[in-house]
Amino acid sequence: MPLSTETITLPPAGPGTTRRLTVLRFKSNQPGPKAYVQAAVHADEVPALLVAQHLREKLITLDAAGQLKGEIILVPYANPIGLTQFLQGWHLGRYELDSGSNFNRGYPDLFEPVAAAVSGQLGADAAANVALIRQALRVALPAEYSSNENMALKQHLYGLSCDADVVLDLHCDYEATMHLYIGTPLWPAAADLAACLQSSVNLLAEDSGGEAFDEANSRLWWRLAKHFPQHPIPPACCAATVELRGDRDVSDTLAAQDADGLIAFLAGRGFVDAPVPPKPALLPEATPLEAVDSLSAGHPGVLVWSVKLGDEVMKDQVIGHLIDPETGARQPITARTDGLFFAARGHRWVRPGHWIAKIAGRQKLDWRKAGALLSN
Repeated sequence: MPLSTETITLPPAGPGTTRRLTVLRFKSNQPGPKAYVQAAVHADEVPALLVAQHLREKLITLDAAGQLKGEIILVPYANPIGLTQFLQGWHLGRYELDSGSNFNRGYPDLFEPVAAAVSGQLGADAAANVALIRQALRVALPAEYSSNENMALKQHLYGLSCDADVVLDLHCDYEATMHLYIGTPLWPAAADLAACLQSSVNLLAEDSGGEAFDEANSRLWWRLAKHFPQHPIPPACCAATVELRGDRDVSDTLAAQDADGLIAFLAGRGFVDAPVPPKPALLPEATPLEAVDSLSAGHPGVLVWSVKLGDEVMKDQVIGHLIDPETGARQPITARTDGLFFAARGHRWVRPGHWIAKIAGRQKLDWRKAGALLSN
């Protein structure tokens, strides 16, 4: 079927300020699963916006050739509020300026109404249980959307994605290698996504805290499985946050490469009538999110690195310096774990408490506590 375009109007924050979402639906006559892909819910993470455009064109071509199966929803910009937020020329798209809330936190948690709705109706058939839970999810969505623009945006995005088999939330970091955030129960089944995107770091957590968009979609499934242990409930939503390197990694070459990787992943999951990519000879590694060390600045200063992103570093290795412009003192920045230096702060002037580097280790760190594992 031809691509259909839906427009969702958000409640106005004031006179003359109505904003809208554009939703692209590719729905095939061929039966198949449902995928949902959204770009830049952190609205200043521009690589996602460009990857979505390349993905749009590839999906249009595949759709015209009759090669799509099931349903694919693409939201090419997931945050019209954040896209408009500039302060003296600086784009501020991570937090809503009005409330200070993170656009990728606080998504609906429908565990309790869904658990209540399916209690006594689950059986021994896992597929039937999945269908029952998805129906309960759709029923549990609010009958009316919030009058608050930001909350209504989150309700709409979740409503579009909550019953999908695959949910991909496209982001980026300040400066980073390609990496993924994935629910622990989804690994190693989600290694195909990591392989198709050539992800260097794959970060696992059952609950990273804050109800981020991907976990709002995926975590419900293993919570229900624990709540109803006598019934088979698989982790039926493969949801991931895809970090498309750094915020300046914006090029048609990279975006086309990443869109090709997403198409290859979707083909392997049954959404595209095309050759399935071969499974990787070596399974991509995964890192517990509790093993990721986030280093912070101890004083204001100029940030200088002596290692490169993607380098393996050793515990106690000096990986850079923080230079005090008043005294000239150079405070060494020391790795606290062995691992991969995969993300760094983009701006080179930092204040005390700013996170400045992330190192993906292999062993859980004592100071990393479950439930509050994501940076704000």
